[in-house]
Amino acid sequence: MPAWLNPRRLEGRIAGLFLALLLAVQLVGFVALRAGITHNAEESLAAELQTGERVLRRLLEQRAGKLHDAAELLAKDYGFRTTIGLSLAEAATAETIKDALSNQGERVGASVVAFFDAQLQLVAATRDGAASFGPALQQSINSNDGTALAVQGRRAYQVVAVQVRTPAPVGWVLMGFELNREVLDDLKALSDLDSAVLVQPAGGRWQGIVDNLPPEPAVALAQTLGSAAPAGGVMELSGERLRARFVPLLDAEPRLGVLMLRSLDAALAPYRQLQLILLGITLLGVAVFAAVSVLLARGISNPITALSASARRLEDGDYDTPVPAASQLDEVRKLALALENMREGIRRRDALVNNLAYVDPLTLLPNRARFAEFLQHHLLHSDMPGAVLMLDLDRFKHVNDVLGHDVGDRLLQSVAERLQALCTPAHSVLARLSGDEFVILLAHTDARTASEAALAILKDFEHPLHIDNETVDLGAGIGIALFPEHGTDVNLLLGRAELAMYAAKARQCGSLIYHAQLDVGSQESLSLLSELRRAVENQELRLYLQPKIDLQKGSVVGAEALVRWQHPTRGLVPPMQFIPFAEQTGFIRMLSAWVLSGAAKFAREAQDAGLSLRLSVNLSTRDLMDQDLPAKIEALITPRQVPPSTICLEITESAIMDDPQRALSTLEHLHAMGFKLSIDDFGTGYSSLAYLKRLPVDELKIDRSFVMAMERDMDDARIVRSTIELAHNLGLTVVAEGLETAKAWGMLSRLGCDEGQGYFIGKPMPQEQFIAWAQDWQPPEGVTLTAESVMAKLG
Repeated sequence: MPAWLNPRRLEGRIAGLFLALLLAVQLVGFVALRAGITHNAEESLAAELQTGERVLRRLLEQRAGKLHDAAELLAKDYGFRTTIGLSLAEAATAETIKDALSNQGERVGASVVAFFDAQLQLVAATRDGAASFGPALQQSINSNDGTALAVQGRRAYQVVAVQVRTPAPVGWVLMGFELNREVLDDLKALSDLDSAVLVQPAGGRWQGIVDNLPPEPAVALAQTLGSAAPAGGVMELSGERLRARFVPLLDAEPRLGVLMLRSLDAALAPYRQLQLILLGITLLGVAVFAAVSVLLARGISNPITALSASARRLEDGDYDTPVPAASQLDEVRKLALALENMREGIRRRDALVNNLAYVDPLTLLPNRARFAEFLQHHLLHSDMPGAVLMLDLDRFKHVNDVLGHDVGDRLLQSVAERLQALCTPAHSVLARLSGDEFVILLAHTDARTASEAALAILKDFEHPLHIDNETVDLGAGIGIALFPEHGTDVNLLLGRAELAMYAAKARQCGSLIYHAQLDVGSQESLSLLSELRRAVENQELRLYLQPKIDLQKGSVVGAEALVRWQHPTRGLVPPMQFIPFAEQTGFIRMLSAWVLSGAAKFAREAQDAGLSLRLSVNLSTRDLMDQDLPAKIEALITPRQVPPSTICLEITESAIMDDPQRALSTLEHLHAMGFKLSIDDFGTGYSSLAYLKRLPVDELKIDRSFVMAMERDMDDARIVRSTIELAHNLGLTVVAEGLETAKAWGMLSRLGCDEGQGYFIGKPMPQEQFIAWAQDWQPPEGVTLTAESVMAKLG
């Protein structure tokens, strides 16, 4: 394919674009010209048809005048009046009148001549059936000009009536001319219009009674006529387009009219030669334009092709051949000069780039590729054991976001200097992998020595860095992989060290040596999300309820709704094995929705069983940050027809403090809807009392860590008492978690705690067992007696 025809080549695109623009302009001009010619022709024909209507009516007026003069001449004829004056009872009188009528009708070419007496009764006529012209006679008498139109069968007549006096009025002379082709030919001679006289019998279709059309259009017209009057505009007959105008002559049934036609194709014919000339000019212009476009495109594309060849040489590493700059275009010359400057710059920096290929430009430490070479060399040429320590800084992204990337870069440089000082012993290599990740190769090292080195780094990081006027606290997670124990492949060792590093950060244990269970856990995490989705679809989740007891009355007042996973192969999966993962992946929202739906369903069942219970459901941070949470919860419980007050939504302090403003907005919305709100694990977070009093909560749950130790630790007992008093002063109820003994029940009851839950009351149980358990529940006796000694110490 020639280059100027290839749309993927610059030459082809330039030529194609120019030609397309030219053709588009010519096409638009051609269409506009054609539309203008057609419009003007139609306007001209419409004017001609309008003139033709006036001509037609003028012809009819002239014929009416001729008829009127002839009829008036007959009416004034002395012999005719004398004959009229004879007795009509004589048979010869009617024949005499008929002869007179015939003679006059033949002189003026009338189709029918008749005499009616004063009572409009036919006396004599030149043709049979003339009595049917009575209505036309009446119309003619009543008209201003004494003329009228009449339809008799498939013929149309123009009639006039003149009164006969002798000298008193004795009757009327009616004279009619048929509307025949002569009238239409006169119209064509004056206006060059074809026409047809149409009549519509009562309730029938329009029919042509006379026309001056060629045979084929006449037949086509008869086929197109219907019951509606012919419309004006353009119509097509026998393949020819005609402009039509219908002139109604008689509105009373049978209706009469004339359809005038003028050929639109004939009117456009003179312009066709002009259009052909324009088409020829367009084709010639396209050819010339195409040739010029190809030449112009080649003038641009050839120098660019040469520059492309130079660029390919640069790609292949040829930095010695200069870039040619032979072109008439300034832009191409500038491009060639730029490529030449680039070639020189690349040639100068090529050696420098080779030197920096293995060096991190920010910290001047070896990069990943260089470290891999060091490690590979050591593994191949030494049998001594060693360790790979991978380190990732904590909160480095936060430093970048808050203090800026400049401070972040200086932080990385300072960390590199510290690590270099700690790696001064022989047989160690420090490198920066990427971002805030560093790696250390410790040769001739066992697990204990590697752990001590990691501990030394973590202890050194306890001292903050001072950058400008900012103090930055350091923290890190360190993963350790040993060789040859954990492998002898570079990528394998780096991968396992990274796996141990992320595990150390997740567990917040500082450093961690790789072990095989980390790989298993990682593989399980990959499939856990899909298994959780299938668990919801296959109804593997189970709703468990842990009862809540009114510590003052000893009655069952509610329960906390918990989810359990009945895995088909693993059995009952503990919550800690899938709840944290669900929170990390966002699947916790689906679990929360499942628990809410189940809790609402169970609340309905409990109400039907006569139990009034308040069910608590835990919400995660992701749930609380969802702006659509109130609407979603309402959609879940509305079908169950349970009041919102039967559902208590538990939120941890940490979830609230992640985004206090958004959390406050969501909680206020939920509170306004009627849901009870509770702060779970109160006392373990960092929420301020000033913010706590603004929250629309109804309940505080004291964390189990305080409740379980309050019997033996007076500090915990005082914290519990202070929390209860604080909550009551704020108008909140208090629930104590971790109630494990009768003594704890007694202490909490004496301290005024409202509700409690724990193993002493009941462990979480399947929802199917809860209603029967609650109905049989009896509080243990003497639970307050064992708390007297501790209460005495509290004062």
